[in-house]
Amino acid sequence: MKKQVFNPFLPLNAYIPDGEPHIFGDRVYLYGSHDKEGGETFCMEDYEVFSAPVDDLSDWKSEGIIYSAKQDPDYSEKRPYMYAPDAVKGNDGKYYLYYCLSGNFGVGGYWGHISVAVCDSPAGKYEYLGYVRYPDGTPMKKYVCFDPCAFNDNGIIRIYYGTQYQDESNDILKQNPEKLNDVMERYNKSAEEILSTEDNVNGPCMVVLEDDMLTVKEEPKHIIPYDVDFGGHEFFEASSMRKVGDKYYFVYSSQKNHELCYAVSDFPDRDFKFGGTLVSNGDIGINGITEDTRLNMTGTTHGSIIEINNQWYVFYHRLTHKSDYSRQACAERIFISPDGSIKQAEMTSCGLNGKPLKSEGKYPAVIACCITNGHMPHGSNKIFTESFPNVTNCGDERFIGEISDGTLIVYRYFDFENTKNISLEINGNADGKLTLSTEINGSPFAEKSINLSGNSQICEFEFEPLSGTYPLCIRYSGNGILNFKSLIFS
Repeated sequence: MKKQVFNPFLPLNAYIPDGEPHIFGDRVYLYGSHDKEGGETFCMEDYEVFSAPVDDLSDWKSEGIIYSAKQDPDYSEKRPYMYAPDAVKGNDGKYYLYYCLSGNFGVGGYWGHISVAVCDSPAGKYEYLGYVRYPDGTPMKKYVCFDPCAFNDNGIIRIYYGTQYQDESNDILKQNPEKLNDVMERYNKSAEEILSTEDNVNGPCMVVLEDDMLTVKEEPKHIIPYDVDFGGHEFFEASSMRKVGDKYYFVYSSQKNHELCYAVSDFPDRDFKFGGTLVSNGDIGINGITEDTRLNMTGTTHGSIIEINNQWYVFYHRLTHKSDYSRQACAERIFISPDGSIKQAEMTSCGLNGKPLKSEGKYPAVIACCITNGHMPHGSNKIFTESFPNVTNCGDERFIGEISDGTLIVYRYFDFENTKNISLEINGNADGKLTLSTEINGSPFAEKSINLSGNSQICEFEFEPLSGTYPLCIRYSGNGILNFKSLIFS
């Protein structure tokens, strides 16, 4: 590494969720949706790709806007946004981008086809090519075309896609015509297709394409039955496929909506067995954390796994701005055991850095991996109006805002080396106390009283020298609201 890298690993004004990382040549490319800072709905911006050298994951650069929604002939005011894409190198050496159009809040995103764009380079300017279609030219719309993943399986082009409605079993839908009509409208499917026990529209699917990257070669099929029991971790959306050795790893967002999970098979299209959770954007499942004690606001997640220089990572996204509409790319190291299992990764601030961050210099406060007031919400497809601590911005300034009594802010991990001075750059209207500790529920090693009346302040902590690798946990108790801009070691 030429420099340190932390989560989120892209520039702080970049909001690239739903990330699919791929190595092409000697660079890692991240293909994802593109949210607006402080956005009003999902994926409001055109596709922007970032890349980094495989031997320096601190050196991410923007490749610029590679493709615009207006290039698609089906672009309209009702469906102006491009949702989670994926890219693959075709057998002809060109690069192909797969995506689906959608409207505000996902309206119209579940009944279209899968569009395709092409380029001679991984991150050049893509041009519209067409859509996934049958040999007679009709669009392939079998099941639900959503969140396409593109996978070149040793020359076989496979597209994985699909979704599954939440919290509404077929029995409930049969008894509630209003809910059934809502699902029919959402998917633009008949009641028979939705309620079918033989070939239900729900669940993860796969279609094999011809080398032209457009034409269906093999009829689409489910890779996992829609009614499979994965112990509460059943498929919801965000299909992604990777091959590890001779095993196929299917990565997906579960019905819980805050976690990426994986299932494993010897085959690319059947017999998948649940593996476990890869990461949760609320750390739910780590160290006894439950949905009631989540360590962040949670919401949609989407990503995949990749091996870079003999180290495996999981890429995912976090939420900001008290909504599901301004999401930022993060990554964590993972380790695949000899038996093929993967232990859930905890959210960290150091991510791709490969080691703890140095306890020197100045860091943006927003690289905190956990921000909680003890009762953080789960927010899928909404913007919250109630007050709770969150990453936000004012112009070009990004900070943690709405910090109130009981707020905990965590950074994992710092390499403390005879550290004896930490300062926090804060402002707001607050009267209370800030404490520092090396454990979420640990005893403070330093504390400071504060009294703010709209002014900015550098809150300096001096303490006995601290050495070792620890989290840094900051807790506020008191009255009023404060904002936190930066963390300074000196």
